Order: sequence, then C-alpha cells, then structure tokens
Amino acid sequence: MIQQHTTDYDRIAKAIVYIREHFKTQPDLETIAAHIGLSPYHFQRLFTEWAGVSPKKFLQYISLSYAKKLLKDNQSTLFDAAYDTGLSGISRLHDLFVTIEGMTPGEYKNGGENLVINYSFTESPFGKLIIASTAKGICYIAFTVDEAEAVSILQHKFPQAVYRHQEDTFQKQILPVFNNNWDELPTIKLHLKGTAFQLKVWETLLQIPSGKLVTYGHIAKQLEKPHASRAVGTAIGDNPVAFIIPCHRVIQASGELGGYHWGTTRKTLMIGWEAAQNDNKRTDGFIQP
Repeated sequence: MIQQHTTDYDRIAKAIVYIREHFKTQPDLETIAAHIGLSPYHFQRLFTEWAGVSPKKFLQYISLSYAKKLLKDNQSTLFDAAYDTGLSGISRLHDLFVTIEGMTPGEYKNGGENLVINYSFTESPFGKLIIASTAKGICYIAFTVDEAEAVSILQHKFPQAVYRHQEDTFQKQILPVFNNNWDELPTIKLHLKGTAFQLKVWETLLQIPSGKLVTYGHIAKQLEKPHASRAVGTAIGDNPVAFIIPCHRVIQASGELGGYHWGTTRKTLMIGWEAAQNDNKRTDGFIQP
C-alpha cells in the first residue's frame, strides 16, 4: 500500500510539472496521459481518485489566473473568516484547533538538551513524511525520500536531544489530517523551536483558510510590519511543520507560486488539491453559499 501511494504521487507530480509548464496551451487529457505513460482512461481514474476532480478541472485550479483570482478574493483581510468559520471538513480554520507553544529559552539555546523526541514515518497524498514530537507536542514534520537523511536533518535541529524511533499519541492524532479526515480532530499541539518573530509568523499562517492564498506582503501587513516582506519570507521558509502550518498558501503578489522548501511541484499539488477538496464540499452541499 505504501509503495502504491508513492507511485501515485510520483505519477501525479510528473503530470503536474507538465501542466505547470504547459498550462497556457491548456493541454488535453490525451496529451497529459501520454506524457506520464498511461492511457487516458487510467490517468483520468487515477487523477480523479487522488484529487477528487478531473484533470481538466484541476488544471483550472492551478493556473496563474486562478491564483490571481484567489488573491483578489482575499483583498479585504486575512482574518475575515466568516465564510469558513464553523464549517465541517477541510475548510475549518486551522487556528480553531492548533495551538503553538514555543520552546523555553533554555531548550532553544542548548539544542534540545533533556528533550526526548519520538519520530516515525508515514505516507501522505504528497509523499513520505517524517513526524517528530516531544512530550508537549509535534515539533517537526517534513517531506522526505530518504529516511536516514531525514533523521540526520532532524538531529541537526536538536543535536542534544534523545531520539526514539517510535510513534506516539501526538503523531497518531495528526495522521487523519493527511487522510483528509478533519472531523472530530482533537486539538493539535505544536512544540516549536523558533524566535518570537518566527512564532508570530507561523501563528499568522494558521489563519489562512484551506483553499485560499495570500501574499508575503499581506502577511507582513497583518503583522503590522508592512516593510518586512523579506523577513516574513525567511520565517516562512523556516517553517518546521509541513502542511499543518500552511506556508504553501503564501505566493507572490504577481500570482506566481514562489519558492517552497519541499519543492514547487509539491506546493502546486497542495494548492490544487485543497482547492479541489473545497470545491467538492461546496458541490456536495457542505458549504452553503
């Protein structure tokens, strides 16, 4: 099953790269399917199972014009969430059930001395993940293709900590998010190593509803630091918790995606996938206009 997830992700990722490079020509189903070596029928079925919508609809979601439309829709305020608040499913705002506790100055300074960190690996729609947690909450989530390398990067972040390769309660509680099951999700607790400014930026990212996009400048304005877009971008790039803290929802003012620590192809997949899921919720009647 894990191998199947990996294969599906690789195929979809290859299709997305092709779509991103050719979206101006609006390639048809046959063209994209041929590029990844599948018949149109099997490609359509695989893509729809993964994204919940057809490849043609997904192409609309990740086009430059769609990104610009999302940005235009969010011109009022990042925190104007009346439309999303209280809704079930993936559109529920992260800040309703995610809490961040920064590490103490001592923990921050001494590289995690006296911390016991558990870690495990799991599959997601966007590739393999390493998930790590302390006794207080999730401290690290990252995409990886090499487990040994992922552990080495984690250990570099907390060089004095004690590590155990085992799954704990915090890790189990967070797994439904990656299966698109947000109902009755318990409060997610994060225990993060970061400066006061970084923590504030990450908390602000949690306010962005799923399926929405904002710019780096918009985040800076929300922090009342309108000229700090570069510093905001650096803090976003240092996000230690992939997907849960949704740095993938921040793009350039032009509508271009901009960079992403785990690759722009994965960022494109996330944006399109979330847009597709939210559109399905509206279609199915879970979201009222």
